[in-house]
Amino acid sequence: MKYIKTELGQQAFKERSPLFSARQRSTFILFDGNKTLEQVLTAAAGMGVTVEDVEHMVAQGFLTPAAGSTTALGPVATAEAIQKAEDAARPPSNRTPQERYADAKPIATKLTAGLGLRGFRLNLSVEAAAGFDDLLTLLPKIQDAVGGKLASELERALKD
Repeated sequence: MKYIKTELGQQAFKERSPLFSARQRSTFILFDGNKTLEQVLTAAAGMGVTVEDVEHMVAQGFLTPAAGSTTALGPVATAEAIQKAEDAARPPSNRTPQERYADAKPIATKLTAGLGLRGFRLNLSVEAAAGFDDLLTLLPKIQDAVGGKLASELERALKD
């Protein structure tokens, strides 16, 4: 699906409307009617942009489907739902929490170190994590910081 900016969206952007989050503002710029939703989400993955962010901008009237665009927003969300269902259907792992922690800590360190100064405190928290439970507690914060797509490997290491 390809989206274009609406007049309302451009006006809200110029006025720095509180209806835009910082990551939504950054992503809004990328919608030009030429890039597909998947291309924009891939480009903005480092900022943690999700399909829900795009759905919010569409619901606010800031974006509208480009003429001739045939794919709806729904199938992207459906693909994510299918992936989650497949993950849930996998048999439980026989790995111990210590093994999961040993596999996940280097991944978490790499992800948070890649955030630079904005992830400094999170990186310190990862380094201070003394075990599986500590790292599992930090998972949502890491997902928020780097985005669900980049944090999926960490999530698999902790939960599989």
